[in-house]
Amino acid sequence: MSELATALLSENVNFKNEHPGKNNSFIEILAGLHQKQKTINPKYFYDTRGSELFERITTSPEYYPTRVERALYTQHANTMAEYCGENCVLIEPGSGSSEKVRLLLESLKPAAYVPMDIAKDFLQHSAIKLGKEFSWLNVHAVCADFGNYDEAPKGLPEGKRVIFYPGSTLGNMTPDVAKQFLRNLSTWLGHDGGILIGIDLHKSTETLTAAYNDQEGITAEFNLNALNHINTLTNSNFNVNNFSHQAFYNVELQRIEMHLESNCDHIVRLGESAIAFSEGETIHTENSYKYTQESFQALVEDAGFSVRQSWLDDQQLFSVHYLDLL
Repeated sequence: MSELATALLSENVNFKNEHPGKNNSFIEILAGLHQKQKTINPKYFYDTRGSELFERITTSPEYYPTRVERALYTQHANTMAEYCGENCVLIEPGSGSSEKVRLLLESLKPAAYVPMDIAKDFLQHSAIKLGKEFSWLNVHAVCADFGNYDEAPKGLPEGKRVIFYPGSTLGNMTPDVAKQFLRNLSTWLGHDGGILIGIDLHKSTETLTAAYNDQEGITAEFNLNALNHINTLTNSNFNVNNFSHQAFYNVELQRIEMHLESNCDHIVRLGESAIAFSEGETIHTENSYKYTQESFQALVEDAGFSVRQSWLDDQQLFSVHYLDLL
């Protein structure tokens, strides 16, 4: 972790900077690009520009998950609050703009809200905005790679820990990694904590493919922007014009795959390393696994959790679940 820096952004908003730093990012990015199937961790989508683009994706006509998930929170906020409990400490890893939590705050009335995100400037802006909208809310923002945390952030108020993990972000992980991630989260929770989590459901290939290939091209720009972010982090020389966005549904593995396909033979330099790309070769930038209710229940039970309650829309496009420890 980088040297700890804490600041009071406003009367009810604290900010802690635990960003891992550029050197750690360089090592991770270089290792991914040296694999036979070149990869980039999807967390590198999220500089300020990437975070803004993702917010635009969520409003596109083709992208149903955010629209349906928001409706579930609006419809069932009071019941969800009953499971989370009064005065809980609500922790949101990968919080982005904290848009979805706004639908729950008045019902939950948490003792504190802890947004965690790797995009420092975007997180600060979002936390200050949220603090102004909810003047009664104690906001403890943490800039960090939450995947590196073995326990909940320090210095939080007392209270039941509830992790809010919306947006089907768990689907970005392979099932084995998702299980380990959930096991790690269990160490954040104490004996009585829980997880409120959004999960996208398996459905027609046509619907899924359209959601990740919007006609306006926002998802393509979002995918390509990861290369601009990496240029900033590593002083590399990716040219986004040398790549094209590709997204398709892998039916066998029940996952959307996003790739950046090289349009030509070329070489990219990262520091002293030269990475060769052949025409048609891809960088695998993201998976988005889709679950059935049965496969998700099996996953969480293997990770040491039980599904206490589930909420689904009428078309069964998306689901939200409250999990507690077995």
